[in-house]
Amino acid sequence: MASWTPLKRDTLDSLADEFLHNYAKGRTLLAVDGLDGAGTTTFADALAERLGRGGHAVFRASIDDFHRPRADRHSRGVDSAKGAYLDSYDYSLFRRVLVEPFRLGGSTGFMTKGWDAARDVAAEMEWTTGPRDATLVVDGIFLNRPELRGLWNWSIWLETPRGSSPAQNLYLAEAKPRTRASAIVDNADPEHPRRVFADSC
Repeated sequence: MASWTPLKRDTLDSLADEFLHNYAKGRTLLAVDGLDGAGTTTFADALAERLGRGGHAVFRASIDDFHRPRADRHSRGVDSAKGAYLDSYDYSLFRRVLVEPFRLGGSTGFMTKGWDAARDVAAEMEWTTGPRDATLVVDGIFLNRPELRGLWNWSIWLETPRGSSPAQNLYLAEAKPRTRASAIVDNADPEHPRRVFADSC
């Protein structure tokens, strides 16, 4: 147990400063990855706010807004671990309407939502543009899987003591996201997240 637990703002400021030191220019992508219940959305929201404090343009998206249609997600069975890992998200749509146009910059529009999972229909087409220098912060599960890991300039892995589901076990075995992350954060206490290092755990 650590004898000192940093305040959330201190950890967020440290991460934001490190990221912007290396990636302040151009269009950059930052992933906040973790297991279900790790708090990726809340953490990503707070980190995005810190990144933007000095005037840096920041956009937010969640992989949960790029689900595949329910029938496709459940095609292997509602309880299929393989289906949950392989069929949950439409990564082609994610790249096509968000990642690729965001990277193009200029006046090219991009969409931060592609699918309305609650209604099981395509999201309304709302196109956004941004300045030359901007960061897209994406949160969710499975973000360091092989077909996505090359997208990120930087990624954060959130650790919690929660157990993992069978689908997440497949992800952990295949992708080894902890070893791929640029930074590892112990988020067991969300008010006192703590940066940790792979060789210290």
